[in-house]
Amino acid sequence: MSKGHDWANPGPAGLVALAMACFTFFAIFTGRVSHGAIGLLGCWLIGGFVVQVIVALIELKEGNTTGGNVFLYFSAFFMLASGMELILKFFAAQYGWHIDAKIDGWAWLPLAIALIAFTPAYFKSPLSLLVVVLALDPAVLMVALFDMGAIDKAVYAPIAGKLLLTGGIFGLYTAAGIVLNTAYGKTIIPLGKPIVKS
Repeated sequence: MSKGHDWANPGPAGLVALAMACFTFFAIFTGRVSHGAIGLLGCWLIGGFVVQVIVALIELKEGNTTGGNVFLYFSAFFMLASGMELILKFFAAQYGWHIDAKIDGWAWLPLAIALIAFTPAYFKSPLSLLVVVLALDPAVLMVALFDMGAIDKAVYAPIAGKLLLTGGIFGLYTAAGIVLNTAYGKTIIPLGKPIVKS
């Protein structure tokens, strides 16, 4: 989260966009909405891209290497690329175009590995934000693996969906905490102390 003085902390907006993506993927992966919703989901993710790329740039300007980089690659791939490809998949299903979607898993695999590799940096963040990342780590890895065809999607998609929902809930909690605690200048919503102190 930004700690500089030129800009206010944009992290809450980025976490809200992340939560939107997590909640909607939860709905897809657990069968709460049909796959006919993927075109609309693509539009929502493109909206999330706008928020997250702005957050990433401000975070990087303020010197937050961890959050800035994660929001930057999430904005590009989790939001924009996924949004565009879901719209493409919607039309492919409508018109019978053949698409080998296993490439998605290969694209998501390095993103999952990067997120897992960056996770120890979040040990210095509020505990609620660390919980977001710890929920996303296995979820993103499962999505990569079932998209690749390496694990059974029918078994792992609901698990990934529940982990994404957990990450989204804690993302919203953290966002609310940052906004309210900042507005009132005191702890309104406790976010938990970092595991590793600076």
